[in-house]
Amino acid sequence: MTDSASQQLLHLVIGGELVNLDKNEFKDLDKVDIVGVYPNYAAAHAAWRAKAQMTVDNAHMRYFIVHLHRLLDPGQDAK
Repeated sequence: MTDSASQQLLHLVIGGELVNLDKNEFKDLDKVDIVGVYPNYAAAHAAWRAKAQMTVDNAHMRYFIVHLHRLLDPGQDAK
């Protein structure tokens, strides 16, 4: 594994319309928008911001950044 690959911190950006604003429950799972997987937080944040700004008129629409690297290697933060 190269040094750049070991530094890869995968992030997933997803979003969709929520049932209500009190909890993160999607209204329709078939319509969840999987924006993409990104190699670092900065790239994921840029994608998240772009999608969030495109849906600013819908108060129930939310986009999230999922830290995939934490799911793939839970002990990574302790290292």
